Amino acid sequence: MKTLLALVALALPAAGGAEPLRVVHDRLFIPVIVNGERTEALLDSAAEMTILDDDFARHLNLAVGGDEAAHGSGAAEMRARFADHVAVETLGGSMELRVGILDLDEVGNRLVGRPLHMLLGRDLFDETRLRIDIAGGTIEAFDGRPRGVLLPVGEHRGTPTVPAAVEGHGAVQAVFDTGNGSGVLVGSAYARRIGLTGARIVGREEGGGLGGARRRDIVVLRSLTLAGRSFRNVRAAIDPGETASDLNIGTSILRHFVITTDFAGHRVWLEPRS
Repeated sequence: MKTLLALVALALPAAGGAEPLRVVHDRLFIPVIVNGERTEALLDSAAEMTILDDDFARHLNLAVGGDEAAHGSGAAEMRARFADHVAVETLGGSMELRVGILDLDEVGNRLVGRPLHMLLGRDLFDETRLRIDIAGGTIEAFDGRPRGVLLPVGEHRGTPTVPAAVEGHGAVQAVFDTGNGSGVLVGSAYARRIGLTGARIVGREEGGGLGGARRRDIVVLRSLTLAGRSFRNVRAAIDPGETASDLNIGTSILRHFVITTDFAGHRVWLEPRS
């Protein structure tokens, strides 16, 4: 069995205030209790379903069944199994979830240098209004009055999107992805439409999440505009996936805002930190 993370010292803070948001290699981790077991979860707003590592699921003695194809942002298809009625406590609240079961060893070791127990997906965002301050290292269930620019939340193949614009082109839907710590992604079809080809490609780098690493072309966006704020000379990777969204915006950009999410109300507020 893979070594389980030594997290016995973790404690969930009391409800009603900001709680710790730990940032590791631009990935966001929050304390959780899963069926009575304390651990950490990588917070991934673009994950349609919460995922548990297969060894952690065995450690919890979960009843696991099913066998379906699963696709992440990596190179290969995976096989997922499932467990029902999994109790998850975090941020002062609790949920009972159907979760996917996958081997998270490869993606954990590659992205954060250690195994992962859990990817906590949009289940939490759909259930709870959240206030997230990545640079400040806090997160909380939030029922106050949001501040910042209000953006509508749409959807692309089950993932939440917000409007953003590249280099003066019209706004497109960008996946709002707290699980993306690797930088902005541009879908290959959209890249071709706006001329991010040929001489605009400055190199190739390895990237990708679940499913393993893949090589991607790298471009530098002259500008990226989100919630009225423009970012200059933004490195971005071209996502070659056939179903890729036009844009995917992760923590490299989102960390410049204090974020209030209300997925149930199909909206998000972004307040520039500066």
